[in-house]
Amino acid sequence: MMITLKALSVRSLSTLLLAAFIAVAGMTSVNIRSAWAVNPDEVLSDPVLEKRARNLSTGLRCMVCQNQSIDDSDADLARDLRLLVRERLVQGDTDEQVIDFLVDRYGEFVLLKPRLDKQTIILWSFPVFILIIGIGVIWYSRRKGGTTPTQIAPLSEEETKRLEKLLDGQ
Repeated sequence: MMITLKALSVRSLSTLLLAAFIAVAGMTSVNIRSAWAVNPDEVLSDPVLEKRARNLSTGLRCMVCQNQSIDDSDADLARDLRLLVRERLVQGDTDEQVIDFLVDRYGEFVLLKPRLDKQTIILWSFPVFILIIGIGVIWYSRRKGGTTPTQIAPLSEEETKRLEKLLDGQ
Protein backbone atom coordinates (compact mmCIF):
# COMPACT_ATOMS: atom_id res chain seq x y z
CA MET A 1 0.00 0.00 0.00
CA MET A 2 1.45 3.34 -1.02
CA ILE A 3 0.93 6.34 1.22
CA THR A 4 0.29 9.55 -0.62
CA LEU A 5 1.04 13.00 0.72
CA LYS A 6 -2.67 13.80 0.73
CA ALA A 7 -3.30 10.93 3.15
CA LEU A 8 -0.73 12.22 5.63
CA SER A 9 -1.79 14.90 8.03
CA VAL A 10 0.34 17.98 8.46
CA ARG A 11 1.34 16.83 11.94
CA SER A 12 2.42 13.36 10.86
CA LEU A 13 4.27 14.80 7.86
CA SER A 14 6.16 17.25 10.07
CA THR A 15 6.99 14.43 12.51
CA LEU A 16 8.27 12.30 9.64
CA LEU A 17 10.42 15.16 8.31
CA LEU A 18 11.80 15.87 11.79
CA ALA A 19 12.71 12.19 12.25
CA ALA A 20 14.44 12.13 8.87
CA PHE A 21 16.35 15.31 9.71
CA ILE A 22 17.50 13.91 13.06
CA ALA A 23 18.60 10.66 11.42
CA VAL A 24 20.59 12.45 8.72
CA ALA A 25 22.11 14.89 11.23
CA GLY A 26 23.11 12.02 13.52
CA MET A 27 24.76 10.05 10.72
CA THR A 28 26.56 13.12 9.46
CA SER A 29 27.89 14.13 12.88
CA VAL A 30 29.33 10.65 13.44
CA ASN A 31 31.27 10.83 10.19
CA ILE A 32 32.46 14.40 10.67
CA ARG A 33 33.36 14.07 14.36
CA SER A 34 36.64 12.25 13.92
CA ALA A 35 37.54 14.42 10.93
CA TRP A 36 37.48 17.52 13.14
CA ALA A 37 40.15 16.28 15.55
CA VAL A 38 42.88 15.42 13.05
CA ASN A 39 44.00 18.57 11.29
CA PRO A 40 45.07 18.42 7.64
CA ASP A 41 48.62 19.45 8.55
CA GLU A 42 48.91 16.32 10.74
CA VAL A 43 48.07 13.84 7.97
CA LEU A 44 51.03 11.89 6.62
CA SER A 45 51.66 11.81 2.88
CA ASP A 46 52.13 8.02 2.96
CA PRO A 47 48.63 6.47 3.18
CA VAL A 48 49.94 3.25 4.76
CA LEU A 49 51.67 5.13 7.58
CA GLU A 50 48.63 7.39 8.01
CA LYS A 51 46.36 4.36 8.37
CA ARG A 52 48.72 2.89 11.00
CA ALA A 53 48.78 6.24 12.81
CA ARG A 54 44.98 6.43 12.83
CA ASN A 55 44.71 2.84 14.09
CA LEU A 56 47.17 3.58 16.89
CA SER A 57 45.58 6.87 17.89
CA THR A 58 42.11 5.34 18.21
CA GLY A 59 43.46 3.12 21.00
CA LEU A 60 45.30 5.86 22.90
CA ARG A 61 43.58 7.92 25.59
CA CYS A 62 43.62 11.69 25.59
CA MET A 63 45.13 12.58 28.95
CA VAL A 64 43.02 15.76 29.09
CA CYS A 65 39.62 14.39 28.03
CA GLN A 66 40.27 10.92 29.51
CA ASN A 67 37.23 9.30 27.89
CA GLN A 68 38.20 10.06 24.31
CA SER A 69 40.89 8.71 22.09
CA ILE A 70 43.54 11.12 20.86
CA ASP A 71 42.06 10.59 17.40
CA ASP A 72 38.70 12.03 18.54
CA SER A 73 39.98 14.74 20.89
CA ASP A 74 40.87 18.23 19.77
CA ALA A 75 42.81 19.07 22.96
CA ASP A 76 46.33 20.42 22.48
CA LEU A 77 47.90 17.44 24.26
CA ALA A 78 45.98 15.04 22.00
CA ARG A 79 47.34 16.90 18.98
CA ASP A 80 50.86 16.63 20.39
CA LEU A 81 50.39 12.90 20.94
CA ARG A 82 49.03 12.42 17.41
CA LEU A 83 52.08 14.23 16.02
CA LEU A 84 54.38 12.16 18.24
CA VAL A 85 52.81 8.91 16.99
CA ARG A 86 53.25 10.01 13.38
CA GLU A 87 56.82 11.16 14.05
CA ARG A 88 57.74 7.80 15.58
CA LEU A 89 56.16 5.91 12.66
CA VAL A 90 58.08 8.02 10.14
CA GLN A 91 61.29 7.21 12.04
CA GLY A 92 60.56 3.53 11.45
CA ASP A 93 59.14 2.40 14.80
CA THR A 94 56.72 -0.52 14.81
CA ASP A 95 53.24 -0.09 16.26
CA GLU A 96 54.33 -1.97 19.39
CA GLN A 97 57.38 0.28 19.83
CA VAL A 98 55.21 3.39 19.59
CA ILE A 99 52.79 2.02 22.18
CA ASP A 100 55.64 0.95 24.49
CA PHE A 101 57.19 4.42 24.20
CA LEU A 102 53.91 6.10 25.18
CA VAL A 103 53.26 3.64 28.01
CA ASP A 104 56.77 4.24 29.37
CA ARG A 105 56.17 7.97 29.22
CA TYR A 106 52.53 8.19 30.43
CA GLY A 107 51.81 4.82 32.06
CA GLU A 108 49.20 2.18 31.22
CA PHE A 109 46.49 4.83 31.59
CA VAL A 110 47.33 6.13 28.11
CA LEU A 111 45.84 2.93 26.65
CA LEU A 112 42.07 2.97 26.23
CA LYS A 113 42.13 -0.82 26.50
CA PRO A 114 44.72 -1.83 29.12
CA ARG A 115 46.94 -4.82 28.45
CA LEU A 116 46.47 -8.09 30.31
CA ASP A 117 49.47 -8.47 32.61
CA LYS A 118 50.19 -8.98 36.30
CA GLN A 119 49.45 -5.33 37.08
CA THR A 120 46.04 -5.29 35.38
CA ILE A 121 44.87 -8.85 36.11
CA ILE A 122 42.54 -7.61 38.88
CA LEU A 123 41.00 -5.08 36.50
CA TRP A 124 40.36 -7.75 33.86
CA SER A 125 39.18 -10.44 36.29
CA PHE A 126 36.78 -8.23 38.27
CA PRO A 127 33.83 -8.68 35.85
CA VAL A 128 34.33 -12.45 35.96
CA PHE A 129 34.25 -12.42 39.77
CA ILE A 130 31.08 -10.32 39.76
CA LEU A 131 29.47 -12.75 37.29
CA ILE A 132 30.41 -15.74 39.47
CA ILE A 133 29.02 -14.02 42.57
CA GLY A 134 25.79 -13.19 40.71
CA ILE A 135 25.38 -16.77 39.50
CA GLY A 136 26.08 -18.00 43.05
CA VAL A 137 23.41 -15.71 44.52
CA ILE A 138 20.85 -16.86 41.94
CA TRP A 139 21.77 -20.52 42.48
CA TYR A 140 21.56 -20.16 46.28
CA SER A 141 18.19 -18.41 46.18
CA ARG A 142 16.72 -21.02 43.82
CA ARG A 143 18.19 -23.91 45.80
CA LYS A 144 16.73 -22.54 48.99
CA GLY A 145 13.41 -22.42 47.19
CA GLY A 146 12.50 -19.03 48.45
CA THR A 147 10.32 -18.47 51.46
CA THR A 148 6.77 -19.68 51.42
CA PRO A 149 4.32 -16.96 52.27
CA THR A 150 2.99 -17.31 55.79
CA GLN A 151 -0.73 -17.46 56.25
CA ILE A 152 -2.26 -14.36 57.78
CA ALA A 153 -3.99 -15.06 61.08
CA PRO A 154 -7.71 -14.27 61.15
CA LEU A 155 -8.89 -11.21 63.10
CA SER A 156 -9.95 -11.67 66.70
CA GLU A 157 -13.47 -10.71 67.80
CA GLU A 158 -12.17 -7.48 69.33
CA GLU A 159 -10.31 -6.55 66.12
CA THR A 160 -13.38 -7.36 64.03
CA LYS A 161 -15.60 -5.07 66.19
CA ARG A 162 -13.01 -2.30 66.04
CA LEU A 163 -12.78 -2.62 62.24
CA GLU A 164 -16.58 -2.48 61.91
CA LYS A 165 -16.64 0.70 64.00
CA LEU A 166 -13.98 2.28 61.81
CA LEU A 167 -15.83 1.33 58.65
CA ASP A 168 -19.14 2.62 59.98
CA GLY A 169 -17.50 5.93 60.80
CA GLN A 170 -18.10 5.90 64.55
